[in-house]
Amino acid sequence: MVEMTGPSLAPDEAPTPAAKRDEFGQHDPRLLLAALAVPVCMTDADGTVAWFNDAAVEMWGRTPPKDAKWCGALKLLTPNGDPLGRHESPTALALRGKKAMAAVEAALIRPDGRVVPYLAYPAPILSDSGEVAGAISILIDISQHKSAEEQVHRLAAIVESSDDAIVSKDISGYIKSWNAGAERLFGYSSEEAIGQHISMLIPEDRLAEEDHILGRIRAGQRVDHFDTVRRRKDGSLVPVSLTVSPIRTASGRVIGASKIARDITERSERESRIRLLMREVNHRVKNQFAVILSMIRETRKNSVDTLAFESQIRERIMGLSRAHDLLVEGEWRGATLHELVASQVMPFARKDKISFAGERIVLSAAAVQSLGMAFHELSTNSAKYGALSTARGRVAVEWQVAGTEFTLRWTERGGPNAGASAGSGFGRTVLERVTPISVGGTAALVLDADGVCWTLTAPVASIQA
Repeated sequence: MVEMTGPSLAPDEAPTPAAKRDEFGQHDPRLLLAALAVPVCMTDADGTVAWFNDAAVEMWGRTPPKDAKWCGALKLLTPNGDPLGRHESPTALALRGKKAMAAVEAALIRPDGRVVPYLAYPAPILSDSGEVAGAISILIDISQHKSAEEQVHRLAAIVESSDDAIVSKDISGYIKSWNAGAERLFGYSSEEAIGQHISMLIPEDRLAEEDHILGRIRAGQRVDHFDTVRRRKDGSLVPVSLTVSPIRTASGRVIGASKIARDITERSERESRIRLLMREVNHRVKNQFAVILSMIRETRKNSVDTLAFESQIRERIMGLSRAHDLLVEGEWRGATLHELVASQVMPFARKDKISFAGERIVLSAAAVQSLGMAFHELSTNSAKYGALSTARGRVAVEWQVAGTEFTLRWTERGGPNAGASAGSGFGRTVLERVTPISVGGTAALVLDADGVCWTLTAPVASIQA
């Protein structure tokens, strides 16, 4: 409790050392309060603001009118931002209670609209007879504290809700904080992890990494996107990308590190698939080159002139391209037999001129290329000389799997006499030798008056993906 004797204070009284020594028998304490950088104000027994220092004016953003009650601010708010009546202000409560109060939190609104949160320390001023002669309040602006507190809470919420593992450790490597993301990634609860050395997450063959990281942190350096492997509670390994930053005191001294670990399992698997795919593509492209060279060589043997040679080579390479497109769409895992036949035949025929019958079979990449060449030769030959060259001609493609054996049959009906156009060109070589050998099977090509019939038999394991 603050006790001051003497009359109530008038707001327009400007105390002088001599005058106040006469009234109080000592120096007027307002001379000291006026020099403080801390806001101070006084009221009379009715709560009218009687005196205040310059620091209070600066905090309120105005010089209050002479009839201001209990506080010189424009408006008051509760800590939650609700309006606060002046009769419920900290000073008013101190006057009614006739005793000093513990710190009371409130907020005020300045004329410029800025809200200033503050702590008030109000106490009544008692006369010699013990009557309340007024009140004195010391005001502490806590704007910066509130801002820092909100920032801390905001950052804490971000850290806790992050999908990434966020861990802090001291400069010796002992864990100081552990968020929910770290629990999910590494399997340790915060109770299990905090206080333990970070090396519990590091495989033995990578312990040197931590020495390197701590060395850079001690030097005040940041470690960005360091891809490595860490160990979970169950002993399994997980690929992670680490970002490590030094934690500093206000003076700049490094006292620890903040580590963000992101699970890159999916990325690593994706990159591994891409590398595998690139190796597969490289292998397949080389095979394609070999096939194209073979096409050129065999086509040249049976071409009557340059234009015919160019046309045949273009068509065969386009056939290879269509099979290649299917493989790319399926990420080189293969394609269905129906998709492959359709891709090769449809450029030469209407849908009503060809029929498919057989269960769904996914072909391997190698089988797609080999069978694709055969279907291209059958399709182009049929479009030029066979069933697809006539209005009533039809093509039926049927396949089946019986145990470990795969059988496919291409049958043409309603076309010209196929035996009349029989030859020994590149297409026949593909159908009778290249394709069956590539899938470890056998083939039979029949060309007669009824049309073309090509039958392929092969082990199921050699064609399926």
